[in-house]
Amino acid sequence: MKPSARAGRSTKVATIADVAQLAGVSPMTVSRVINGEQNVRPGTREKVQAAVAELNYVPNQAARHLAGSEPIRIGMLYIDPTAGYLNEFLIGLLNKASLRHVQLIVQRCEAAREGEEKPVAEMIANGIDGLILPPPFCDSQPLLKLVAETDTPAVVVSAGQPPEDVCAVGIDDYQAAYEMTRHLLNLGHHRLGFIIGDPYQSSSSRRLAGFHAAMADAGLNIEEEEVVAQGMFTYRSGLDAAELLLSQERRPTAIFASNDDMAAATVAIAHRMGLDVPSDLTVVGFDDAPLATTIWPELTTVRQPIMEMAGAAVDLLVRHIKARRTGEPLPCEHELKDFELVRRQSDAAPRLRPPLRKAGAS
Repeated sequence: MKPSARAGRSTKVATIADVAQLAGVSPMTVSRVINGEQNVRPGTREKVQAAVAELNYVPNQAARHLAGSEPIRIGMLYIDPTAGYLNEFLIGLLNKASLRHVQLIVQRCEAAREGEEKPVAEMIANGIDGLILPPPFCDSQPLLKLVAETDTPAVVVSAGQPPEDVCAVGIDDYQAAYEMTRHLLNLGHHRLGFIIGDPYQSSSSRRLAGFHAAMADAGLNIEEEEVVAQGMFTYRSGLDAAELLLSQERRPTAIFASNDDMAAATVAIAHRMGLDVPSDLTVVGFDDAPLATTIWPELTTVRQPIMEMAGAAVDLLVRHIKARRTGEPLPCEHELKDFELVRRQSDAAPRLRPPLRKAGAS
């Protein structure tokens, strides 16, 4: 009997390439079938299994072990509107990436909302395993759409309202702003100013909503007792917003800024106008970035654990990447971290002042 062409192949050890050639698929597809991954069509799976049986292919256990230990490459896109937040975030990322033996690829984007998809698309094309998206990219609809279309594991950080189908790490911005506002009210302030953050970031709207809710729950007439100004989370925008608030005929006795950069700017404007902080004006912030303790007076603020959140994002992403590699993807997870109200020297009860006398009054 004439031996078949395939019979001659049995004289050498079959490789994954031999199985792929016989089944008419790629070596990657063979690997997925062997590793039990579910994203393979039943007909294709049957072809691969038949080829494995015919060639008596035995997977190399050492090679499979190495494949399971394949390095993980994580990408992170950033822009630098608030250096304090970014520095804390990068330290958290680098520390955790080192502990988890993860390769971290950091890519700067020159301007948010303008061409931010391009660097991310390039990272995905170059074989990135997953993405971490801090503010403001955590709320970018084009980026989230790109992540979904390419089926790339991702974790958004500090998104006030993260999508249900994307993993997320953050704090409860609404509750944090609510508690800070209650703190100001308990000090005796009723006329409150609020500086809103970047309107394109969902955390801004959540913090504003918490502020509104605390004012309403205190029974105050919001239209009469609160005044708000738009900021962009930058120091420069905080200067403009604070000047607007403090130029009111009936200016607030306390200003709550949506981050520490804008709070620091408010302190600077108050000093320029001859106001003492906190005797004449209470100023509080949000984040507890390093800037909060490098200005005078030091800021009372909401501490969100930025470094811890960055590390948690790495852990969460690595867990999901490894689960995908074993063919057992995990459902999306949203991790909420604890925040803390930190009191320093920039808040106090409002000073009692005698009413202004009208000109000519005795």
